[in-house]
Amino acid sequence: MFMEKYKIIIDTFGSDKGPEAILEGAKLILNEFDNVDLIIVGDKDLINKYDFDFSRVEIIDSKGTITNYDNPIEAFYKEPDASIFKAFEAASKIKNIGLISAGNSGALMVCAIKYLLNDKRIRPCMAAVLPNMNKSFTCLVDTGASIDCGPNQLINFAHLGSDFMRYLYKIDSPKVGLLSNGAEPTKGNKVVKEAYKLLVEDKNINFIGNIEGNKALSGLCDVLVCDGFAGNQVLKNSEGMAVNLITEIVKYAKKNKQEEVIMPLVQYLMQTYDFESLGAGIMLGSKVPVMKCRGSSGPKAIRNAAHILLNIAMNKSLYDGEDKR
Repeated sequence: MFMEKYKIIIDTFGSDKGPEAILEGAKLILNEFDNVDLIIVGDKDLINKYDFDFSRVEIIDSKGTITNYDNPIEAFYKEPDASIFKAFEAASKIKNIGLISAGNSGALMVCAIKYLLNDKRIRPCMAAVLPNMNKSFTCLVDTGASIDCGPNQLINFAHLGSDFMRYLYKIDSPKVGLLSNGAEPTKGNKVVKEAYKLLVEDKNINFIGNIEGNKALSGLCDVLVCDGFAGNQVLKNSEGMAVNLITEIVKYAKKNKQEEVIMPLVQYLMQTYDFESLGAGIMLGSKVPVMKCRGSSGPKAIRNAAHILLNIAMNKSLYDGEDKR
């Protein structure tokens, strides 16, 4: 039977754990997905030390990296041979189903605008698909790529998030919420209040109103819109609270010698709220999908990011076949 082959581009720099963690993730991808070939961007000498099937691997040599302390725009001109820039350049020229990077978020946005801006010329944004209380998922957008946003930009986020959930999750009319400090239309800062009015007027968006932070992952909406600063806080606070809660449950179980009863619950919670198992954030609005892994990502996150790209390429739900709920 004919098996369609897909190509994924991997930027090996950017991880706090070094390029080795990314390359170990690349090994997992090649071992588990026979229909995937890789273009690996990074130190050629290091990459060649790995026992890859090099009939399925193309190397783009680069020893330059952009740190989180570098100004992305300045770096674009000072370090044009950095791996992240070479990876995006390749993505714009070579047929592929997506790019994976743990690099500087600002640099990713600069590259997306330079190389992968879509035909509508809309600024891309970063989204994360997170488990909610309805045993489904909420698309949180933006999660850090655009810290300061105007109201019209938030409307674009709503459209991109809605299209994403409609395309992948087959939700005919995704419910859109606007993150605010109160449910009433009068709550929020100036930008949020103006965005609220625009969302109400937009007939192509199924806007359900403001969503408070404590209900961000309640399942009330399929798409939660906010600026990148607020979205990043929701993302990291959710992860932090999940870790703290699971840790306290484990402590209680051990203290009261109830591991046998409680540990199945712990395992369920760890699987559901293991943010690394969800892979990465995804850039919406670019010509090809870009998966942004966190700096702390290990091999499993890289492998799961590739799995998401495969599901997108094959027009499936993000976690089809690997339900985390």
